Amino acid sequence: RILESEADKLSRLEEILAQRVIGQSVAISAISRALRRSRAGLSDENRPIGSFMFLGPTGVGKTELAKALAEAMFGDERTIIRLDMSEYMERHTTARLIGSPPGYVGHEEGGQLTELVKHRPYSLILFDEIEKAHPEVFNVLLQMLDNGRLTDGKGKTVNFKNTIIIMTSNLGSEYIKEMSGMGFATAQTKTVETLKDKIMETLRQNLRPEFLNRIDEIVVFNPLTRKDIAAIVDIQLKKVTERLQGKGIIIDMNDKVPMFLAEQGFDPEFGARPLKRAIERLLVDPLSEKIIDGKISQGAKVRVRVRDGALRIGS
Repeated sequence: RILESEADKLSRLEEILAQRVIGQSVAISAISRALRRSRAGLSDENRPIGSFMFLGPTGVGKTELAKALAEAMFGDERTIIRLDMSEYMERHTTARLIGSPPGYVGHEEGGQLTELVKHRPYSLILFDEIEKAHPEVFNVLLQMLDNGRLTDGKGKTVNFKNTIIIMTSNLGSEYIKEMSGMGFATAQTKTVETLKDKIMETLRQNLRPEFLNRIDEIVVFNPLTRKDIAAIVDIQLKKVTERLQGKGIIIDMNDKVPMFLAEQGFDPEFGARPLKRAIERLLVDPLSEKIIDGKISQGAKVRVRVRDGALRIGS
């Protein structure tokens, strides 16, 4: 039976996730629907809560959505178990996931994946760059997706029924980048549907059909527009403002400041990745230096403006 608090959370999941993840309403909606199906008991109860493949270029919110989902469903984004599949390209690395059989090196240590889930059964498991994994690793994942459990190297069964599985992949990224320039307004058009068909064809060429068939939703993330970047700047600046308020410091910025930071941090190739670095370099670092030097202290009101193509910080 679903607790009232969880039911409320599930009904508002799109709204909760959209507070942290910008420009990905289609992805958020697909995930929310799949999770509601599962928690309503209309999906196979022997499988994980949900399994998703996230496709899209760098810096568009795939990892951020995984973190937001972990916080929304399990109360803490630190419930994420992240596994980089580029470290599982060789056949023997499968044993690192579930543990070595008796008589083999590392048997006593157990598997990285199975041991973590044994101790943290309510977790979101993130398999990064899934296409790089060895075929033997896919056999392990198939068992986990199909039966909601794995048998580790010690012969013990580990339950995955209370986990959410997310896999990221760069397959088809060249088609997703074609969406750039279409703008957010056309993100639901037939052109994008054609691109999705091309992406699915690429997936089928590289990943086994029985594996793809066991994933609840294959989610394509849009490239970010300048408008999306501006909204992400607002979220980042709100965090900076709250941290300063915690130190008793008030910050006064006009509308040109977020516009300037959005321009400095926007990179069509890397999405929002450079944005955080731009905010740290242009705003947070100078503020930190002034706090350390004693030029800004508790009770101060700091004025931030754009002048002569740079941010100016004064009191």
